[in-house]
Amino acid sequence: MDHQTVLLAFLCFLLVTVRSEVQNDFSPECREFMYMGTPPRGLENRSLKKICQRYNGKPRYVSLYDVVDHIPVYSAYTFKRSDGFKKVDVPWMFEPQLSTASDSGEMQPFPPDDVHDSFSDAQAVLEDYSNMVDFERGHLNPDEHQAHPDDKAATYTLTNVVPQVREFNVGHWKHHEHIIRRRLNNYCRGTAYIVTGVTTSGRMIRRYNINRVAVPTYLWSAYCCIDYDHNAPFDERSKFPAFAAYGLNEKEGAEVIEMSVQQLEEFLKKNTFVDKRFQIFFGNCEPNDAIMKVQT
Repeated sequence: MDHQTVLLAFLCFLLVTVRSEVQNDFSPECREFMYMGTPPRGLENRSLKKICQRYNGKPRYVSLYDVVDHIPVYSAYTFKRSDGFKKVDVPWMFEPQLSTASDSGEMQPFPPDDVHDSFSDAQAVLEDYSNMVDFERGHLNPDEHQAHPDDKAATYTLTNVVPQVREFNVGHWKHHEHIIRRRLNNYCRGTAYIVTGVTTSGRMIRRYNINRVAVPTYLWSAYCCIDYDHNAPFDERSKFPAFAAYGLNEKEGAEVIEMSVQQLEEFLKKNTFVDKRFQIFFGNCEPNDAIMKVQT
């Protein structure tokens, strides 16, 4: 059996288990991962592609992916209560439809053969993250914030990771993910919507003297939970219904700073390409605005 036949058989086998879609706009079933079904506004660019991340036939979260910088601009997901322990062992996955004109796609594990050149024009591949000393693959939607093994497994796609400085990834940022998990576990009574993204400033990982993957300058994250415990301690209650944070993607001076969502939006307007209309959550995650939208 020749090389192409083996590869085709392998991809066809994977097709039945793992699925993802690149969409012109997020479909209703994929909008459920965003507060009031509304994605962050003020992020428009022809190089940005909307991906509904599907695994085992179900949508799991969404990502906005930059096919030039080869990283996600953000991933948006719903938080699932968990103990935070990693319980899955799955291969890294990619999105082949980012390199085609197809309206739908199949997110799949990387094939066993060295055929990545066929889709590396529009996304990162495993080789981009190999032999790196200073960086590692950092999740925007972390498996720690998911509970079901399939939801955890779906986070292991290169369309959901960015190059993070190792010390920041396993240090301050990981600690922040722990804090948010505990806070939402303890005090969010309803659905918590999280958007985690990046800013860039031109720093790139190069392979064969070609710019391949943008290195984030900052990572940021915000959550929205309008149904929360109003009897929680003030220090925690004051961080509802919404709160946010950002951190510098460096070895030193990389403390994660928590703030209001509005403060984060102002910071991002000054430090990245969002426009003046930029808003992470519909109506700034105000419950009254949500009720009015449902009624209308």
